[in-house]
Amino acid sequence: MPSNSDRMVQQLQHDFQELIEYVTGEGAPSRTAYDVELTLFRRLLGLGAQLLRLFFVTRAAVRPPEPVDAPDGARLPYHGQSPTSYYSVFGKVQFERHYFYAPGHGGVCPLDADLSLPPRCYSDLLRDWAEYCVTDESVDETIKVLKRILGLSLSKLALETCAQEDAADVGAFYEQKAAPPPVVEGPILVIQADGKGVPMRRAERAANPARLGKGQKRTKKKEAVVTAIYTIEPYWRTPQEVVEALVRDLGGDKAAPRASPPPSQRPVPVGKEVRATLEGKAVAVDRLIQRVAQREGKPIHHRVALTDGAEPLQDQVGDRLPQFTLVLDLIHASEYLWDAANALLGETHPDRTAWVGEQLGHLLAGNTPEVIETLERLVQDPSTSPSQRQTLNTTIGYYRRNLPYMHYDQYLAQGWPIGTGVVEGACGHLVKDRMEQAGMRWTQPGAQAILDLRAVRINDDWEDYQQFRRQRQHQQLYGSHSFVVPWIEETVLAQAA
Repeated sequence: MPSNSDRMVQQLQHDFQELIEYVTGEGAPSRTAYDVELTLFRRLLGLGAQLLRLFFVTRAAVRPPEPVDAPDGARLPYHGQSPTSYYSVFGKVQFERHYFYAPGHGGVCPLDADLSLPPRCYSDLLRDWAEYCVTDESVDETIKVLKRILGLSLSKLALETCAQEDAADVGAFYEQKAAPPPVVEGPILVIQADGKGVPMRRAERAANPARLGKGQKRTKKKEAVVTAIYTIEPYWRTPQEVVEALVRDLGGDKAAPRASPPPSQRPVPVGKEVRATLEGKAVAVDRLIQRVAQREGKPIHHRVALTDGAEPLQDQVGDRLPQFTLVLDLIHASEYLWDAANALLGETHPDRTAWVGEQLGHLLAGNTPEVIETLERLVQDPSTSPSQRQTLNTTIGYYRRNLPYMHYDQYLAQGWPIGTGVVEGACGHLVKDRMEQAGMRWTQPGAQAILDLRAVRINDDWEDYQQFRRQRQHQQLYGSHSFVVPWIEETVLAQAA
């Protein structure tokens, strides 16, 4: 009488022969390429499920010598067969494996450790693919895509739970990730930090009024502190070159988009890593401190920390990373000039851009006090309205407080970066593009899981992280205890043959 695995092999051979007949038989000439491709894909998924089950059944046929040692050292006698389900990219596969049990010590299925089965029924590969999708699209959209392509039906709760579980090791991954080789590192070590709001769910939904009062918002946001670290080669520019890069036409009637120099001229960041946390500025800086320690070395000659003018963030970086020169992001500084120009001249005045360009040139030449004096004279001008004075005083206060971080002439002379473009891009790409899609509201654990996994993807660490996560998961589930005996592999291969 043929064994179970023999019958499965016979069925597989029969099904595969049917596929050959499907593409070469009498009906083949009447089929379109689309129909054949789709049919083959669907049926090959079915064959994959059968082959995967054959693999499990073949492995499960080998019973370990008894008794089995439990992780706590107890001797576990054989108890029988225990069924399990494995939800793979081919669909759900069910099989039985040997179970060893002793009262008071629990039970084990040695094959689970040998195969490194995940803690839930969802396979590591399915979780990998689903979570890669969910870092870019909503959970609902990811479920639709998996249903359309693989014919799988995943629950929303299951996918959200898996994402949170599989994001848990991101911190540990970056703690052990090696820095780029010294030979490729640039001499300037740069860190950047900024914040971006994430719309959160409100705890008391029933209390939300049907109509909001003045100043009220339905969406509560929590700040995600975004950080970036990289090294780079010096990039020397004159103040005028920077002005021209920020303002395309000094005689124009509106602010122009920022221009970029040819790629061949601008140095490329090395080993760029972006992260985001909802746990506050201190946690974000803790991560930077750790990564800075890993990036320090002989190639590093300069250390630059770029932030916007947020004082709490500047204090965190300045106090805890004193070896870095704190630099105020030029883009934020220039935005205050545009506010002043809009208040004084209006957004369509033909002289507005030229005025901003002139003041920006003074900032870049290290003459911020001169700009402040100009603004103060305008404040004192009798023709200046109260609303104009308020805007001018805001700009003056911002510049006065940030004077220690605005020595742009010195920064340019050393070829340092003076803009937070990397972290601003991360705020948009890492946070906003995913977390602020239409109608989205987040719990903190769910949002943090997506931010962590999305950072891994953006940093191009996905494959390395998934391998790290699987190894760490195996260690947590099964420890160093292994039930594999040397002759099992040879026996399984012989039976399969």
